[in-house]
Amino acid sequence: MPVHSRTALAAAPALALALGLLAALPLGAASFTFRADRMETVLAKGRERTLLSGHAWVRTEQNEIRADYMELTGTDFQFIRCRGAVRVVNSEKGLELESQELYYDRQAKVLRINGSVVMVDRKNELVVKGGFLEHWESSEQTVIQIAVRILKKDLVCRAEYARYLRPENRLELSGMPVVNRKGDEYRALKIFVDLDKDTIRMEGDIRGRVTSETQEEPVKEGEAPPVPEGGPP
Repeated sequence: MPVHSRTALAAAPALALALGLLAALPLGAASFTFRADRMETVLAKGRERTLLSGHAWVRTEQNEIRADYMELTGTDFQFIRCRGAVRVVNSEKGLELESQELYYDRQAKVLRINGSVVMVDRKNELVVKGGFLEHWESSEQTVIQIAVRILKKDLVCRAEYARYLRPENRLELSGMPVVNRKGDEYRALKIFVDLDKDTIRMEGDIRGRVTSETQEEPVKEGEAPPVPEGGPP
């Protein structure tokens, strides 16, 4: 339970109002707003932080973040930690994230998730799943680890490590990577997928299985198989 002095407790309502007003004002070069059902502020020196719980909501310069619980720390609330039903929406970039935990550094523009995570890229029509995710907003690069699954129309990728280069719309896969495309399967030590050019490049211990697009129709019981063109052998 947060430790407050008597003065801090008495000043809490006024402080909450002041913080609410301050949160709607520009902080440095960026704006920041928040709301929640409950709010607590810890004033103990070295432990200063603001706690939001119950339908906690934050809007930064790029993202809308929702969670059951949030902890705001640092100068101008630079660091945001979230727990429970976390959802991040960046409407401008067309990105959405869902998880149970989130760490976000507003100044470095780095977002980190430990645990099950789903990222939806609506612009590139891509879904990413994994057990760890780190996203750099400035370069729009994403690293995904642990049971990675990447889904796109006619394409399914699996690996233990993946790097998604969003501006180039490219994937770099390693850690037992497997790519399934329209029924064909590719395996290698490393696999590189260019989603715009629809190309796959592989390195090391390359294996594959290609499925023919034309399949013979099954022979019905009592019927003779079709005679090959040119007559029987």
